[in-house]
Amino acid sequence: MAGKKFISLSMLVMILGMLVTKFDARQIDDVSCTSALFLLLPCLPFLQGAGPATPTSYCCVGANDLNQKADSTQSRRDVCNCLKPAASRFGVKFDRSTQLPKLCNITLNVPFDPSVDCNTVQ
Repeated sequence: MAGKKFISLSMLVMILGMLVTKFDARQIDDVSCTSALFLLLPCLPFLQGAGPATPTSYCCVGANDLNQKADSTQSRRDVCNCLKPAASRFGVKFDRSTQLPKLCNITLNVPFDPSVDCNTVQ
């Protein structure tokens, strides 16, 4: 059973990697779009509503790490432009994405809002 889960997770990571390269390969200051998405990969089950009602500690660590790396206005805008299309492609539920900062006890510099204009992010 554990082997099947590992294979499924490996396939998800490979598919995510292939899809991410279509989004944006440019560097987001200290983190690429691909790296930003990989930092949030542990959050995917929670964000899709398929996992537990609270994010895992790995999810919160990744979200906090990404938040710290997005330390300039331009990097926050780039992260926003990276996450917006990824969220819709991976079926992220808006209600879950807005709960993530509070449940992880972090203040995000990049809003998890599909309607946000990323050019207005400070």
